[in-house]
Amino acid sequence: MIKIILYPLSWLYGFVMSLRNGAYDLKILKSTEFDVPVISIGNITVGGTGKTPHVEYLVDLLNAKYEVATLSRGYKRRSKGFHYVETNSTAVNVGDEPLQIKNKYPQITVSVCEKRVEGVEKLMDVSNEKKPDVVLLDDAFQHRRISPGVNILLIDYNRQIKEDQLLPLGRLRESVHQMRRANIIIITKCPDEVTPIMRRILGNNVGLLPYQKLYFTKLKYDNLMPIFGAKELDSKYYEEKKYTILLVSGIASPKLMHKYLKQFSNKIELLTFPDHHNYTPQDIQTISNKFSALNVENKIIITTEKDSMRFKDFEDLPDEIKEVMYYLPVKVSFLEKEKQSFNKKILNYVGENNSNRELRKRKNSGKS
Repeated sequence: MIKIILYPLSWLYGFVMSLRNGAYDLKILKSTEFDVPVISIGNITVGGTGKTPHVEYLVDLLNAKYEVATLSRGYKRRSKGFHYVETNSTAVNVGDEPLQIKNKYPQITVSVCEKRVEGVEKLMDVSNEKKPDVVLLDDAFQHRRISPGVNILLIDYNRQIKEDQLLPLGRLRESVHQMRRANIIIITKCPDEVTPIMRRILGNNVGLLPYQKLYFTKLKYDNLMPIFGAKELDSKYYEEKKYTILLVSGIASPKLMHKYLKQFSNKIELLTFPDHHNYTPQDIQTISNKFSALNVENKIIITTEKDSMRFKDFEDLPDEIKEVMYYLPVKVSFLEKEKQSFNKKILNYVGENNSNRELRKRKNSGKS
């Protein structure tokens, strides 16, 4: 019955999206190209595909040589317009993912703006010292008002799109035909090994085109980090399954995180909230009650790095929660030897375009 209701809504949504994309393809709606190299990282589905860890990978790759800036809309933030993100900003005002990136890379420029063109213009309207050499657009595959130099599309290995449907019937934001706009497609959250046969199957599933490059990445978790100065966990946590865990998650899919933590605990209680959830005092009480109900001596609370940004907004968080709360850092790792190929592609694009910018500046200076 629900599918019968949702199907016409899904068809209508797809029709509107096809008109919009067609208008951009025919230049009826204009896309802005900027003088600065722009890399877009996004997906074609709702739900987590690992965008933030991939943005952080690009920051790590580019930061040593270039002035890097990131721009996102700051999903679920309460502020409006363009804002620079500082390490002491709050997730409520700038969004959890931008705040996470700023805290991890305080030396780079992190910004939020719901209007991407305005956001890049603001980033470029600064002194030469902080003017970015490259702008990373977070979650911008559908935002066609900017024409990026490199368009990276992420697809979850565990939630392939071949049999999926458009919103609200399925998870697709737009037709799979629009994957043609991507220069790079990355299958994310892969197992440690993807066989050659499976690689061919996945390449066929995404309809890989001759000008597109396909890569595979997996999530790599690091040691737990205290959020509020809780004591560091000794080796017994990792070796003896000593602790019972309350896993608190406000992300689209905590399954991989839950699976990873099973190797360190014989008992994990899962408490889930919606993606990008703004925690309330009632939620904190729920977490506290759930934790108290774990009738064991050795117990801890583990959450995601993204969620930790939101918990930091609570100045009056109970001490019994602060003393046992940790977050699990996560990075992406390319499978096999694909890292070198991907890095070279990105570095060549940014380097060549920055060289062209300098050449144009010299020519314009000579004319004046």
